Amino acid sequence: MEIVCIEETAFETWKAHFASFKDKVQDLCSKCNEKGMLAKWQDNQDVCKILRISPRTLQTLRDNKSLPYTQVGRKIYYKSEDVKNAVKGVEELENFRKQKQKKQTLKNCSHGTNNKE
Repeated sequence: MEIVCIEETAFETWKAHFASFKDKVQDLCSKCNEKGMLAKWQDNQDVCKILRISPRTLQTLRDNKSLPYTQVGRKIYYKSEDVKNAVKGVEELENFRKQKQKKQTLKNCSHGTNNKE
């Protein structure tokens, strides 16, 4: 390890600049938190949990443009409003599938009684 010696005044100047920088970062972070900006974005893991879907299904939603997203580097984020809309869509799809399955079951049952007679 190398040791570097600097004058005390230079060290104090750097220390003051660093403290100022830290205060600016904290100020920006608090402004983001006040506006709820951090809560507006969710990552893949959050969305999979909310929608109760697999990462592959989430990929399909992105591919067919059913769920808008923003990519920063390799990380993908989703707006809370878009996820809420997707929740409604997934619930509607589940209800449709259940109704279709009930109709198919009733149809199969009615065909089964006709064959016995």
